[in-house]
Amino acid sequence: MRAAVLQLSSQGMSSTKLYNYVRIAHKKDVKVLVLGEYILNPFFKELEKMAPGMIKEQAQHQIKILKDLAATYKITIIAPIVLVKKKEVYKSVAKFAPASTAYYNQQILINYPHWNEERFFANPLEPIHTPLVFKIDGFKFAVMNGFELHFDTLFEQLDTKNIDCLLVPSVSTFDSYDRWKSLISMRAFTHNFYILRANRIGEYQEKQYTWQFYGDSILVDPNGELLTHLGNSEELMIVDMQHSEVLQARKRWGFKEAINKRKNS
Repeated sequence: MRAAVLQLSSQGMSSTKLYNYVRIAHKKDVKVLVLGEYILNPFFKELEKMAPGMIKEQAQHQIKILKDLAATYKITIIAPIVLVKKKEVYKSVAKFAPASTAYYNQQILINYPHWNEERFFANPLEPIHTPLVFKIDGFKFAVMNGFELHFDTLFEQLDTKNIDCLLVPSVSTFDSYDRWKSLISMRAFTHNFYILRANRIGEYQEKQYTWQFYGDSILVDPNGELLTHLGNSEELMIVDMQHSEVLQARKRWGFKEAINKRKNS
C-alpha cells in the first residue's frame, strides 16, 4: 500500500498547493494522502476570533476542492476540517474518497486553559465509539486525531478491527517533539500496526510567545520502529506499507493471542 503525508502550513482559501501535490501523488500511484490538522482552516486560536459564517464559507470551499481532487485523481484524502452546522462549530476529519465522503468527529478534545477546544467546539460528550475505519485494496486503515492518541479507550475500540495502519493527523507544537515520537512508537508496537502521523508546519504568534508547529511527520512500523520522517519544511512524504509486515509482527509478539486466550477461557 502506497500512502503519503502532505506537510503544510495553514492554506486558508488557497488551493494551488493542494492541486499541485495531489497531482504529484497521483503520478506516484499514491492511494491515500493525509493532511495535518488546521491546514484547511486557520489554527484554533484564530478560529476563536472568527464568525461561524466565515468558518463555514471557508470549509465549504475546501470541501468542494477536495471532493473534486479525490474524484479526478482517484485518490483518498484524509483531511481534518472544521464544520459549521446551525451556527455550531465541530472539529472533524473528512475522508474524501473518489466516489464518497465520510466524516469522523473528534471524540476527545484538548481542554487545557491555554488551548481549550472542548469548550469551543460543539462535539458532543458521549460514550467512546470506534474511530473511522475503511479499506483500500484489502489494506485496512483507521483514523484518529492527534490528541486522541493518548487514550487507551480508543485503542480498545480498534482491537477487534485488525487494522493495518492508523492515520493520525496532528498539530503538535512547543517542546513535544520527543514525547510524540515515543507515544507513536509505543502505540504502533503494542498494537502491531503502522502509524502514519501528519503534523502541520508554520507558526501562530500570540502576545507573549510563538506557537511553532514543527512538522516531523513520521511513519512507524508494526514493531515500533521509526521508518522515515520529515523535518520542519513543506514536503510530500511517500511511504510503502505491507500487510505481511503487520501479520508477521502480530505472530512474533503474540499480544492479541495472549488476550484472546483469556477471553475464551
